[in-house]
Amino acid sequence: MSRRTTLALSTTGLLAAGAALAALASRPARRDVPEIPTASGGRRPVRVIIAGGGFMLLREEIMGQALTTLFAVVWGTASVLLIFYSCNLLTQLLKTKRYNAVIPYVFIGPAVLIMGWYLFLPTVRSLMLSFMDKQSERFVGFENYRYVFTDPTMLTSVRNTILWLVFGTLFSVLFGLIAAVLADRSHIERLGKTLIFLPMAISLVGAGLIWKFIYAYRPAGDNQIGLLNAIIVSVFGRKPHNWLGTAPANNLFLIAIFVWLQTGFALVVFSAALKAVSTEMIEAARIDGAGEFKILMRIVIPDIAGSIATVSTTILLAALKCFDIVFSMTNGLYGTEVLASQQYKQMFKFLHYGRGSAIAVVILLGVSPVIWYNLKEFNKREVF
Repeated sequence: MSRRTTLALSTTGLLAAGAALAALASRPARRDVPEIPTASGGRRPVRVIIAGGGFMLLREEIMGQALTTLFAVVWGTASVLLIFYSCNLLTQLLKTKRYNAVIPYVFIGPAVLIMGWYLFLPTVRSLMLSFMDKQSERFVGFENYRYVFTDPTMLTSVRNTILWLVFGTLFSVLFGLIAAVLADRSHIERLGKTLIFLPMAISLVGAGLIWKFIYAYRPAGDNQIGLLNAIIVSVFGRKPHNWLGTAPANNLFLIAIFVWLQTGFALVVFSAALKAVSTEMIEAARIDGAGEFKILMRIVIPDIAGSIATVSTTILLAALKCFDIVFSMTNGLYGTEVLASQQYKQMFKFLHYGRGSAIAVVILLGVSPVIWYNLKEFNKREVF
């Protein structure tokens, strides 16, 4: 038996063994765990406290879950590596010309299949459910779409989503470009870029919790724990303001959090693009008497127009799908609902799968032109 055949068979055996072990690890947990009586008369599983700390000997089912998770990670990673390695060995049996034609599909094919399984099929399923009733049992036509574009709450969500798209993208790109231009001419360029980029390391929920203490409101006469209201009351002697409870301005305060997060991303891309602008052209413009603002508008911005378009479309996608900030700050109250938050509530709170799927399809239709434009631009810049 050849080496390649042996490796292929061993790979198959390992996968089969892994599947058997996974099934064994995920077996139902035992219920005969020894218990001891508690002071209240109840019973609890045996727990072992190590060195007075918080380490406990968990029930067998918890250990089973932990072992299953660990095994899934190890077995899944090893299986993927073995699949690719075995496929590569099998393709090496082909002639050179055919090998060169097949090998890209060997490595890209599994990823395409997996992505198709997780993206294409759910999309088709969502499209089908969007024409069904709440329990996905009866066909209702375009009733769910009529709800999306006629219900007052949904109209508010559409309006707020447009605000996020326009102001979130506009100010993120504008502040990122200004920061990139100023940092490029500063003596503390690295420090400045680091400080502006740091919020990118924070999750959207984490950013929402941070800004919740900035916008926090207490009635007049109480101690103000919110930074803005503390400044208003103690410095200016005015009454505190309910920043998140006043519509529609509260949407702009939420968008400010999004801009704070996305400005760092825009800064990094624009800073790299500015480094590629021809210094000879800029110097020639200065010799001809052009001012800095004119150089920026006539030379720099047209030269980095591709980067501006890429950043704008990327932030547009993030704004259209933004859910975390709204959910963690207001939960959609006080007129702050967006399409993404309404989709979540319809699907998982009201359990109306038809309306939730219809909102998901509307969001997909809104995202599709932006994705198409990005792919078009990437194809233009492809160098392979």
